[in-house]
Amino acid sequence: MSDLKSQRRMAAEVMDIGENRVWIDPEQTERVEEAITRQDIRNLIEGGAIQKKKVKGTSRGRTRENRKQKTKGRRKGHGSRKGKKTARKENKKRWMEKIRAIRSRLKEMRDEGEISQEQYRTLYDKSKGGFFRDIKHLENHIEEEMEV
Repeated sequence: MSDLKSQRRMAAEVMDIGENRVWIDPEQTERVEEAITRQDIRNLIEGGAIQKKKVKGTSRGRTRENRKQKTKGRRKGHGSRKGKKTARKENKKRWMEKIRAIRSRLKEMRDEGEISQEQYRTLYDKSKGGFFRDIKHLENHIEEEMEV
């Protein structure tokens, strides 16, 4: 096979691409070999003997598939996790979930007559201060308080 290094270089400059993206038709190597000026190269490009190769990109197909699976709740096991348990859900969201559950339970208990209005208010304030870990802790605290 003949050496087409200079033709490849000139074609890359004319087409304003990298040398690796220059495609030379293997059946027309003799014609390309004879080209010694830029104008010769331009004529070969118009004739189709020299062409641009497409840019190779990174496929997003796998990423799309993974994202689709994650929306279904897949791919979230222990092996896929990075960071602490606290890093996966922000503190405010955790607090909101906890306090809403506790407050709704307190309202239920007040409406059903399990606790008085005064008890409700003190327990509400305690829960706002972060005293209770969860609903179970709240219920245990109320049971112990009732015994006394």
